[in-house]
Amino acid sequence: MAKTPAHGPLTGVRVVELAGIGPGPFAAMLLADLGADVVRVDRPGGPGLAIDPAFDVTNRNKRSVVVDLKAPDGPARVLDLVARADILIEGYRPGVAERLGVGPEACRARNARLVYGRMTGWGQDGPLAPRAGHDIGYIAVTGALGMIGAPGEPPPAPANLLGDYAGGSLYLVVGVLAALHHARATGTGQTVDAAIVDGTAHLSAMIHGMLAAGGWQDRRGANLLDGGCPYYGTYETADGAYMAVGALEPRFYEEFLHLLGIEGHTDTRRDFTRWGELREAVAARFLTRTRDEWTAVFEGSDACVAPVLTLREAPGHPHLAARGTFTDHDGITQPAPAPRFSATPTAVRTGPALPGADTADVARDWDVPELTKGLE
Repeated sequence: MAKTPAHGPLTGVRVVELAGIGPGPFAAMLLADLGADVVRVDRPGGPGLAIDPAFDVTNRNKRSVVVDLKAPDGPARVLDLVARADILIEGYRPGVAERLGVGPEACRARNARLVYGRMTGWGQDGPLAPRAGHDIGYIAVTGALGMIGAPGEPPPAPANLLGDYAGGSLYLVVGVLAALHHARATGTGQTVDAAIVDGTAHLSAMIHGMLAAGGWQDRRGANLLDGGCPYYGTYETADGAYMAVGALEPRFYEEFLHLLGIEGHTDTRRDFTRWGELREAVAARFLTRTRDEWTAVFEGSDACVAPVLTLREAPGHPHLAARGTFTDHDGITQPAPAPRFSATPTAVRTGPALPGADTADVARDWDVPELTKGLE
């Protein structure tokens, strides 16, 4: 397969991704979406995910080689790639990469400009650093999970978007790109320690400020943005679906009341003692019509009301369809690359990289002939 021309602001940037699961691959996908030439180093037998690699869209826009890091010549093959790379991403527990011979010191001995990105849940140090974990545990200890859900009920698991991807992947990408800027200015690379606990805690900066100022109560369902406010939350409709309401500002709140048909609650907005009464009135009105009927009522308004859609419904939403927020590639509907660039547009160029499928091409393009040993 011939090398696909790259597009995007990171065209020309070379990234080595040591295969893992979760936030590391997503971070590498984002770099690939932005135009970087991402080579994923898969292990023999794959990462152990219960998904057909052909459907793992977090491996789109990448190329894959297979290297057994436990084989005598495995580390040397990776270091050959590192010598020609700008960024490396790994998601092992602390110390594992070093034991495999591809830790930061070994890599920068071959390439002093390398940015070495480390993606973990707990970070590279601290008492929990060597322990296993998953998204739900990371966001639990940061206080983020404790903010979600109704009071008196267990906090719900918000998929793995908040910890793995928002607190993890996105911070890793910001970190390696900042370090790349520094490396290009100084000629010196560095290690980026991206811990999900750090990133998730950082996401709550505004809330901590509100807490210190007395504008946020440290309990669920009692605040403006956590479901405690009756005009910022979700309501069931007549067909068992839901509408999302975010009518925070006075002008939007007035329009919301008017379209919902409960204008008599204008003064209830700031009267916390009557929020229960307002919530009951809003809930009762939403139950009188279906989700689609309410969507039509609020369409074109500034009431800040939207239907709660499923994953399969979302690509068909008129606004998202008009913007091309989702795209189809090789029969898979998936989110399009984001954000957007006026001069260096991005795209889904290739589908998920299948393990080892690009070894010959990468060996040629990166001038690492040793990668093809055993393929002849």
